[in-house]
Amino acid sequence: MITKGKDMEQKAVEEVAALMCAAARTAPKGKGVDNLLTMVVTGRDKDKIAKEMRRVAEENSAAFFARDAGCVDSSQAVVLLGQRPVPIYLPVCGYCGFKDCAENIKHKGVCAISTGDLGIAACSAAAVAGLHHIDNRIMFSVGRAALNLKLFKDSDIKEAYGIPLSVTGKSPFFDRK
Repeated sequence: MITKGKDMEQKAVEEVAALMCAAARTAPKGKGVDNLLTMVVTGRDKDKIAKEMRRVAEENSAAFFARDAGCVDSSQAVVLLGQRPVPIYLPVCGYCGFKDCAENIKHKGVCAISTGDLGIAACSAAAVAGLHHIDNRIMFSVGRAALNLKLFKDSDIKEAYGIPLSVTGKSPFFDRK
């Protein structure tokens, strides 16, 4: 049996995407509170993300969304990481800008520790991709589009990052215009 390189590369991207989800899950979390949701998007669903990114770019004069949509177009898959930013009641914190978690909730703030957990998970996932020589880039814009499209199907997911993945001779995520 012969399997062509492109087919093997797609398989590699999907296998690494699964490993990235595992790395994000096991990344350290404040007080061990796990409010993370992960998923991998390919095909038409990936195309919907790029289309939403272009819509956001046009409606908000945010050209970087359209630039990043081109990166999604060039990717074989996108790993999405979403976070439910629920206060975790750490004493003597205040990183969110409020006195305590009760004040944060009262003013509908966002827990900084929870937000940090999402960043740590994203970095853990990106590191896995890098270790397997899969080109990647953490993108806020991809996460915003995924939230707009309600891809997480969980209204408590308020923050998200997307990590497009690519196997080509040159990374599409750098030297962007």
